[in-house]
Amino acid sequence: MTRENPRHVPVLLERVLGLLDPALADKDAVAVDATLGLGGHSEALLAAYPRLTLVGLDRDPNALALSRERLAPYADRIHFVHAVYDELPDVLEELGIPAVDGVLMDLGVSSMQLDEADRGFAYAKDAPLDMRMDPTTGITAADVLNTYEFPDLARILRDYGEERFAGKIAKAVVAQRQRAPFDTSGRLVQLLYDTVPAASRRTGGHPAKRTFQALRIEVNGELEILRRALPAALGALKVGGRIVVESYQSLEDRLVKRAFAELAKSTTPEGLPVELPGHGPQMRLLTRGAEQADEAEMEHNPRATPVRLRAAERIRKAS
Repeated sequence: MTRENPRHVPVLLERVLGLLDPALADKDAVAVDATLGLGGHSEALLAAYPRLTLVGLDRDPNALALSRERLAPYADRIHFVHAVYDELPDVLEELGIPAVDGVLMDLGVSSMQLDEADRGFAYAKDAPLDMRMDPTTGITAADVLNTYEFPDLARILRDYGEERFAGKIAKAVVAQRQRAPFDTSGRLVQLLYDTVPAASRRTGGHPAKRTFQALRIEVNGELEILRRALPAALGALKVGGRIVVESYQSLEDRLVKRAFAELAKSTTPEGLPVELPGHGPQMRLLTRGAEQADEAEMEHNPRATPVRLRAAERIRKAS
């Protein structure tokens, strides 16, 4: 593991620490890193808060092995768990932890997964079309391309990749797989170069970016999992507990924004002169909109370029 590699630098680290600090400082606190990855954020949290116990979840067994190695100096204060983050309530119940002081979610594909060419996440490298965050289970990107009917392929590309040419790409995939099934990323990238109009390629970035995002989201069920994980994480927070979520594409960020906003508003019927007991906001928003990395961080750590950070604090338990 090369920590000096920019891809391995935790995104918005100081901001994450600053937002979580009031919930974790100077007490026996429990925090959840719901997307442990290579453990960069967790390492900083454990170093900063010597009384902190950390629950680290990751669906990728390779990531867990590497983070276990990196975080070995703090092993007596960490629970490593092979799980998807929507399983958080079950994980906490099994550990006997009724509520937590902090939650961090650093969403999307991890730097390690991008760096491992044979995982198929990076369109710049010819590799097997896998894209599973947990390579031990589930369908692959090749399965999606080779078995999904045209309408489903087009829908995935349109909804998850926000791809303008979804129908055109899906049609080309169906035609080409009749000659031979897709098995490597290089062939898919070539199809996309041939299918996406040149004018769009000049202004819309790499023609494979949106298709690869769509396939990855479908293979890993990312949006469905996030829809379940957000209420689970918010529900696990103690009063005074804080959650920080880093998203890397607009679909994720919209879900986070909606989940936070829903609990940050009063449920007292409009027109009443006073707040009804038990109807006040449950969460307080800690960020004005979504925060981004500054130019210096984006230059030093390109992975920070698309990040959108939102944070909130629990101010009242649900009735």
